[in-house]
Amino acid sequence: MPCSAVHHPVFARLWSIMSRHEPADIRHHRDELLAGLSGRVIEIGAGTGSNFAHYPPTVDEVVAIEPEPYLRKQAQAAAARAEVRIDVLDGVAERLPADDSSFDAAVACLVLCTVPDQAGALAELRRVLRPGGELRFYEHVLSDRRALAFGQRTVDRTFWPHVFGGCHTARDTSTAIVNAGFELEDQRRMWVNPVPIAFPVGSHAIGRARRR
Repeated sequence: MPCSAVHHPVFARLWSIMSRHEPADIRHHRDELLAGLSGRVIEIGAGTGSNFAHYPPTVDEVVAIEPEPYLRKQAQAAAARAEVRIDVLDGVAERLPADDSSFDAAVACLVLCTVPDQAGALAELRRVLRPGGELRFYEHVLSDRRALAFGQRTVDRTFWPHVFGGCHTARDTSTAIVNAGFELEDQRRMWVNPVPIAFPVGSHAIGRARRR
């Protein structure tokens, strides 16, 4: 799939507005997600660059991948303001523009719900990570509450991915990470739902996994 095929002009502008008014708890989760990282890091689906201000100074370089043109432009502006070196590149998660075993850590933040091929994206992250490299993830995931999970699957089959830039609310992302060849080291589930109408994406997980 060519990078130019990723084009969500309406959703990209909505996401940009939402990013500028992000709730404090999500900003705290970004701090938690990135705390303690060091060396060379790759981030997929960087969006507007909301994570960039949260990277610790122990990080030598971030390669941020964002295929959507409008969001990539926003991310490039955010990279110019960041305190760590960040290069924003055009690319898709299923085909990363990076060499094998070339990163110490990888970051997936609110993106594994949207990639067309989640298993393919995770396989690529494993490929570009060095042996023993760390995957940090913060994603909204399939709820463990039966009624909510039913609702998530229902909106996924109907309108949600078409309206919200390919987002799927009912993915069991933690299991997919393990199936891709990572060892899950830590995970915390939480409920994050600042807007009541967005309940399908209220179930979140944040954690760390290591390339086996």
